[in-house]
Amino acid sequence: MSDAIRLSISGMSCAGCVSSVEDALKGIAGVSLANVNFAEHTATVEGEISAQDLINAVQSAGYDAVELVSAEDETEKEAAELAFYHSLLKKAGFAAVVGFPQFVFGMSGFLPTFATGGGRLFWLGVGLLTAIVLVYSGGHFFSGAWKSAKNHNANMDTLIALGTGTAWLYSMVIIADPDLVPPMAQHAYFEAAAIIIALINFGSALEMRARGKTSEAIKRLIRLQPKTARVVRNGIEEDIQIEDVGLDDTLRVRPGERIAVDGIIVDGHSSIDESMLTGEPIPVEKQVGDEVVTGTINKSGTFLFQAKRIGKDTALSQIIEMVRSAQASKPPIGRLVDKVAAVFVPSVLIVAIVTFLAWINFAGGDQAITFAIVTSMTVLIIACPCALGLATPISIMAGVGKAAEFGALIRNGDALQQAGKLNTIILDKTGTVTEGRPSVTSIRVLDGWTEEKLLQWGASIEKGSEHPLAEAIVTAANERQIEFLGVEGFSAIAGHGVEAVVEGRSVLLGNRKLMGDRNIDIAALEAAVEELTHQAQTPMFIAIDNKAAGIISVSDAIKTDSAEAIRRLHDLGLKVVLLTGDNRITAEAVAKQVGIDEVIAEVLPQEKADKVAALQAQGESVGMVGDGINDAPALARADVGFALGTGTDVAIESADITLMRGSLLGVVDAIAISRATVRNIKQNLFGAFVYNSLGIPVAAGVLYPFIGMLLNPMIAGAAMAMSSLTVVTNANRLRRFKPRSQQ
Repeated sequence: MSDAIRLSISGMSCAGCVSSVEDALKGIAGVSLANVNFAEHTATVEGEISAQDLINAVQSAGYDAVELVSAEDETEKEAAELAFYHSLLKKAGFAAVVGFPQFVFGMSGFLPTFATGGGRLFWLGVGLLTAIVLVYSGGHFFSGAWKSAKNHNANMDTLIALGTGTAWLYSMVIIADPDLVPPMAQHAYFEAAAIIIALINFGSALEMRARGKTSEAIKRLIRLQPKTARVVRNGIEEDIQIEDVGLDDTLRVRPGERIAVDGIIVDGHSSIDESMLTGEPIPVEKQVGDEVVTGTINKSGTFLFQAKRIGKDTALSQIIEMVRSAQASKPPIGRLVDKVAAVFVPSVLIVAIVTFLAWINFAGGDQAITFAIVTSMTVLIIACPCALGLATPISIMAGVGKAAEFGALIRNGDALQQAGKLNTIILDKTGTVTEGRPSVTSIRVLDGWTEEKLLQWGASIEKGSEHPLAEAIVTAANERQIEFLGVEGFSAIAGHGVEAVVEGRSVLLGNRKLMGDRNIDIAALEAAVEELTHQAQTPMFIAIDNKAAGIISVSDAIKTDSAEAIRRLHDLGLKVVLLTGDNRITAEAVAKQVGIDEVIAEVLPQEKADKVAALQAQGESVGMVGDGINDAPALARADVGFALGTGTDVAIESADITLMRGSLLGVVDAIAISRATVRNIKQNLFGAFVYNSLGIPVAAGVLYPFIGMLLNPMIAGAAMAMSSLTVVTNANRLRRFKPRSQQ
């Protein structure tokens, strides 16, 4: 399958437009997926299809589209939106200047009536001025309604154009011949048409500005990409455009500079601020052979590195695409809203017609036609489903962006919604709860030996071994700056340990089996062995001249924040299960130390997915956290898979959420952000549905028989604009959300 194509869509005015554009895109042969994001006014399309075919389909549906390829395209889109924002403010201002004086003087009784020739001439002038408002300030509503009608659709523009157009046309007819209606119905609604357009344009401008804040996460990520890089070629250093950097080019990075592409350090060392990737504020020490990634900041020192990933292959580019894709995707709740919105506008048109006919036929009296026009116009204006269309995507954009800020990359809206519903979290042990590499955690000595001396002898003979446990002992000696002794006659005893001669003395280092085979008495160490085993440590015995000297114990150390993360998972109401291929004693020891509820041990890699399925069959909503290749099937099988970014590419590709930190606190943050986002979506949808559910009947006049109240069309216009702004403002609260682990 080809890469996803992104389009900037113009002309969309409500949630109904989303369905129209999506249907047009999905109707093209070769399209496998099409998602339209109303909040961002973009479409993401996957499949074997050309961008031009997609653009043609969008245009045939009555909208316009431009392909977004480069950062320059994104900048142009942003500039166009800014220009449109200023245009909306100007249009709102002009409409307000025409409409509000009419409203104020009309309420004060200073305006002439239609009874005189001079009065009718005055109102004719006002009508022509209002017509200019409709053309200049409201022209985009009428053109949008016309395009929609040509494609047999109806959208927000349809409602506004019908409402304001009817008000203006009725008023002009009354001016031309007031006697067509009873005296009580002889009223012009020019001020309503002008003020409604002013309010809706102003609300749209504020909404656009607020939407821009929601997409700040992507903008910040794009700004992390340097424009130039300092390359070293033929011994000469020069600054070049980032696009000109090639694979295996050698680049220089000075203190305070951002790293331009992904690569490997070949000379020098430094500390790197990787907080943009991981959310961790503490700089990471880097030396020759270590990897550096685009956008991270060199804090101190200068170094050379070789470019290994450039352009779209860099980690930063992939993160941007992942965040962008997730922001454009729809969770199940969003797809439901789209279906509702697709039939909403036609339903409103029917309600408006029924309202008009009801007032004409049942209200009676001289004002029946006035009431019919006012109520049907108010229904059209107040029912615009802008808030409904924004409710889900605006929150998704904010939530996914917030998650990325804290190092959790969410692949799609489904994962974002589902993560908040989890009630069981399964954790792999090695590399997830633990560090994933063995280290010396305890040294026990018998009389005549010190810890440092025992470690010196053990590390000296293990220096020649490639076994992971041997590497742990050697590393511990290096950390303590212990000097290695000369070794003779080194020999590895497969599956048991090693032996050698140090300073003329015979040394054995290995497991219980080796000690038994050589008849070494280890009775004095048995109590320590039992204690260490129940702490998930692996004891290795040292014997000097066939006499036990002590134990060097090695274990895969538990990450410093694992216990805190599991406690916070419990605080969120989740059950935590440890799933590992390790032996039960070790697994239960680790579980006990960090407070895990349940242990499933001695599981083969291919059985992990089956264990996930078994819990799901019990009605559990299961999240799986892992970092290895053997975790990939279980990550894919879980309701939500979390892969630690320190893990393998296979695990990351199989997961729904990638945690750039190697910490389980990232799982806590992702779940907390998910719950906050879903809660925010529900708040938005509740507000939008309640607004329309209550607003339409009130606009239709159901309260009039009881309290004599009719809703002013201008109030309806203000309410409609403010409802959208309220939804966007509520979604932007997520930008201030802080998971507890970050507080």
